[in-house]
Amino acid sequence: MKMADDGFRPAYNWEFVVDTARRVITGVEVVNSGSDRAQTVPMLEQDQQRCGRLPHDWLMDGGFVNLSAIEVAEVERRVRILAPVPEPKDETRDRYAPLPSDSPAMAAWCQRMGTDEAQETYKLRAATVECVNAQARTRHRVYQVRVRGRAKVRCMALWVTIPHNLLIWIRDVHAPTPPASLVQPVSLA
Repeated sequence: MKMADDGFRPAYNWEFVVDTARRVITGVEVVNSGSDRAQTVPMLEQDQQRCGRLPHDWLMDGGFVNLSAIEVAEVERRVRILAPVPEPKDETRDRYAPLPSDSPAMAAWCQRMGTDEAQETYKLRAATVECVNAQARTRHRVYQVRVRGRAKVRCMALWVTIPHNLLIWIRDVHAPTPPASLVQPVSLA
């Protein structure tokens, strides 16, 4: 994989899709590309295959921002993308104002990310997938892999995923049900 110093070394990039409601890992992939840009659509497909449906919102790191992937997600899959809008080269231009050349999906994404609601929802990404990545390092002590080949590294990523999801399942199954008086209705409006 190409590194930041322009050199090439054996390395892999782990990709996780994480449900923000329960922190369950629903997608796992390993690539030997330093860029995440080509991973959005394959991870959407994997998540849909595993869960049987796609989420309404797809929160992704700025490294995943790819204009064609946003088009596919928003137009073909009907999934709202929530990801940081890159800073424009012209410092005087509002980064959330769509350009005349932007497609309707791109314009909607730029405008959406300028809203307080989108900014608040996007904060869930750090609290979920970054937490999963941190647990891979701390709980499972994955600092570097000692195997070669994408298939073997993917197996290691799955070995992180299985106990992670199993612990969530155990927590949820054995969690006491709150008394009805403590359950508050939630309004999504």
